[in-house]
Amino acid sequence: MADTNKADTSKADSNRADPKQADSNKERLQTVANPGLDRREFFVRLGLGSMGIAAAGTAVFGYQFLSPNVLYEPSPVVNMGKPASYGLDSVTLDVDARIFVIHGNEGFFALNAVCTHLGCLTAWKPDSARIECPCHGSKFAVFQTEGKKPGEKIEGPAPKPLPWLKMWLSDDGELMVDRSEEIRSLTYVRV
Repeated sequence: MADTNKADTSKADSNRADPKQADSNKERLQTVANPGLDRREFFVRLGLGSMGIAAAGTAVFGYQFLSPNVLYEPSPVVNMGKPASYGLDSVTLDVDARIFVIHGNEGFFALNAVCTHLGCLTAWKPDSARIECPCHGSKFAVFQTEGKKPGEKIEGPAPKPLPWLKMWLSDDGELMVDRSEEIRSLTYVRV
């Protein structure tokens, strides 16, 4: 038994004594198991890849943050056509523009068709000669009757009258209405 122990210790001493052989064994095992990529190199590449992905994400979100968020809305100016297409004492509702075009004895004018109570679309009722809100029953004058100016509230919960909108004749002779500009009442377009 003593002889085998001496042989084992002599092998261990020879491995300790020859560090070049131990390094070459380590390199040989490393290249066989994972050629060209050791543990340190793997984590360096993993870290650089993670930082690259984070930088790319930051660049994308930074671009989205700095680019303007623009809402493209239709023009508030609406072409309502030729005045000849509106008969005298007519009330015409343009549902898309939410405008009443009214041709009275005094001339043309435009009223906003949205109720001032809760924003419902109003409707022209020819039998009562009023504009009425179907939601909560507000009623508005169209022509100067009952001591009320056109657009004024006759009854109902609406807090304000229907606003008058700016109206004019274009160079082509067509009626134009600016939905974004309210004007004082009793301002007519005469043709």
